Amino acid sequence: MERLFSLSDAAGSALTRLPYVLRILLENVLRNAGDDAERSRAAILGWLDRATSEDEIPFLPSRVLMHDTTCVPALADIAGMRSALAEAGGDPSRLNPVLPVDVSVDHSLAVDFFGSSDAAARNMAREFERNRERYVFMKWASQTMRGVHVHPPGTGIMHTINLERLASVVTTTNGVVNPDTLIGTDSHTPMINGIGVLAWGVGGLEAESVMFGMPVMLRVPDVIGVRFNGRLRDGVLATDLALVVTERLRQTDLAGRFVEYVGPGVASLSAGERAVIANMAPEYGASTGYFPIDANTLRYLRATGRSDEHCALVEDYARRQALWFDADATPTYSDVIDIDLEQVGMSLAGPRRPQDRVTPAEIAKGADRHVAIAAITSCTNTSDPRLAVAAGLLAQKARARSMTVPAWVKTSFAPGSPTASRYLQRAGLLQPLSELGFDIVGYGCTTCIGNAGPLVESTRTDTPVAILSGNRNFPGRVHAQIDQSYLASPPLVVAYALAGTVDLDITRDAIADGVYLADLWPTGAEIDAALAAVDPDDVAASYDEAEQSPAWAKLHAPDSALFPWDAASTYIRRPPFASLDAPSRLGHFTAYPLLVVGDDITTDHISPAGQIPLGGDAAAYLIARGANAADLNVFSSRRGNWEVMLRGLFTNKTVRNLLDPTLQGGDTIHLPSGDVLPLWQAAERYRAANDSVVLLAGARYGTGSSRDWAAKGPALLGVRAVLATSFERIHRTNLIGMGILPLQISAPLATRERITIDAPADRLQPRAKIDVTIGDTSLTATAAVETKLEVETLRAGGILPLILRRALQHA
Repeated sequence: MERLFSLSDAAGSALTRLPYVLRILLENVLRNAGDDAERSRAAILGWLDRATSEDEIPFLPSRVLMHDTTCVPALADIAGMRSALAEAGGDPSRLNPVLPVDVSVDHSLAVDFFGSSDAAARNMAREFERNRERYVFMKWASQTMRGVHVHPPGTGIMHTINLERLASVVTTTNGVVNPDTLIGTDSHTPMINGIGVLAWGVGGLEAESVMFGMPVMLRVPDVIGVRFNGRLRDGVLATDLALVVTERLRQTDLAGRFVEYVGPGVASLSAGERAVIANMAPEYGASTGYFPIDANTLRYLRATGRSDEHCALVEDYARRQALWFDADATPTYSDVIDIDLEQVGMSLAGPRRPQDRVTPAEIAKGADRHVAIAAITSCTNTSDPRLAVAAGLLAQKARARSMTVPAWVKTSFAPGSPTASRYLQRAGLLQPLSELGFDIVGYGCTTCIGNAGPLVESTRTDTPVAILSGNRNFPGRVHAQIDQSYLASPPLVVAYALAGTVDLDITRDAIADGVYLADLWPTGAEIDAALAAVDPDDVAASYDEAEQSPAWAKLHAPDSALFPWDAASTYIRRPPFASLDAPSRLGHFTAYPLLVVGDDITTDHISPAGQIPLGGDAAAYLIARGANAADLNVFSSRRGNWEVMLRGLFTNKTVRNLLDPTLQGGDTIHLPSGDVLPLWQAAERYRAANDSVVLLAGARYGTGSSRDWAAKGPALLGVRAVLATSFERIHRTNLIGMGILPLQISAPLATRERITIDAPADRLQPRAKIDVTIGDTSLTATAAVETKLEVETLRAGGILPLILRRALQHA
């Protein structure tokens, strides 16, 4: 074996007392921290004293992973910084990522066509028609920025690509063997934890800093051990367990904490099943959901075409470094939660939050609710072959009984990668899925992120419900007309599609005349038999074919170091915040509340991703500039245009502005005048009068996707601080990345009074106490700032001006 940084030499007998994730972080600081390596080593070992720490350590991942709707704004930021650097006399071609950056194109694909064998091809054609300008921009970036590789549309979902293709588990960097690690600009990046790769999701802004050589600075994290005992009963699937885990862990505050799965039950779970559970980490509120390396990891690597030589390297390195899982070991944890796998039963979650687990009997308590959307979708469940095969087997049994899906149900199947179509074809399961309307509509996130496309004309008009194998079900996320959505396993999605309604206990009541779920549900042995059709060579063949996309190859992009901005573009506009002269938002100031919201405001509420609705300000802006009113595309595809995104902020119809709860989403009160205005217009009026503004919120502010526009938008509104009772981790870092100060308060505020905040730049420190005054009332808030680098970022006015100033110094 080549050279390595020995963990046993660095930690001695303390090594096996450390959680596995901290062992990986220890190797990372030994290899990357330079002069800070010894202090960081001591900080990690010192964690063992109390199983918690206030010490900071740097983390430098091996690589960065992005998807199209986070990469476009990130690449627009870099293109904007290149322009700013050139205007300041620097060399723009020197501004390149220093780490490998892989980009998938998976988040904009919409289900316009379904229920036919050519649905995927037709949806892909529409994808290129709608998004050609974005794709040209992405291709420009991949051609002119060193280290950026864009995987063309149709290649699959970023997390599945990572599992099946990109992840090495153990890699070699500059002649040193080390663990494969990464950060991703999607909250579900922890899916890769299922095969022993340590990774977590960050906002696009934090990823940009890492691209340019800045480490992720983090406190040595608390690590929660989740001990699995027993094994799942036959017929119980990974989705059921993931929803149970999400329900249980959401009862614990896991913000900023790592979760690690241990115990004898871990060995009974395949790597695919582990990935499903790890993928739900953002839903249970943790940074990670890590499964250590073991024999099931190697089985997965071999099953997906990795070489025997590489698998031997992974095992050898993991065993030498005490990274190989030992079910009998008892590492130290900040806390331990026990889950008995044998007690897990069939589960769904909904109708509005992924942590709200319900049984089929509990769902049946509704009335007159028909299934409008039934979608097998998302990285969470389609990346596990057992789940896709289970759906195919249920469809096969249903067709043997001549069952069909009612006309009002919009069905779709969007697996995580083209690999799925190959093994399902080999197993003879594509045809029965097709006969029920579950033809493959493409390889992307589709319905899971709001790209469900229009409902069918025959959709019942009572209470439409969505059933999907996704990971989130916030109101309006799946479809603007649907407030109730249930997360379920892929075969259960097919079963509810056959029923056409959720107003039955699907485990007891007949789905159709004389046919019950028990007649259709596949056994574990049947799933195993079908999986025997999987060929390890399918993975490489599928990706090689997808990477040769003729439509992508035909795109012509400029080859200049500077992107040629087009002021008339409705997709790509130079971002105003990629500037050298951005001021700090810190200081002693008095501000008006621009917006007051309650608990559980998600990033979907703040900056929507779905279809741009007619009648809104964003639509008016686009139509005035020549966009087709009949096809305005989705917000997620317009993230390269700050004018569109600004006009979409908080327009989700479920947002309640507590300044006046009767206001429509996106509106607020300009308090000095009392006028009701769209948020962006009120912000302009405040800015013209040199009035500062803040935003007030309740608990779990920023839950959901990692989208940086949920922070960029408020920054463009002029927000200087957000005061909330708690923040979701990724969104908190995004706010800081845009120079906005997150302040944690003990109780929610709902006031129209001006608020005075005393947060001068020279006195700000991590978790500093900040004086806040509202009228005659004084209170103390805590700066939700965790590291010295975050303090530096806030002082600089955000991460982009900080990167630019550093680049100019070295130009």
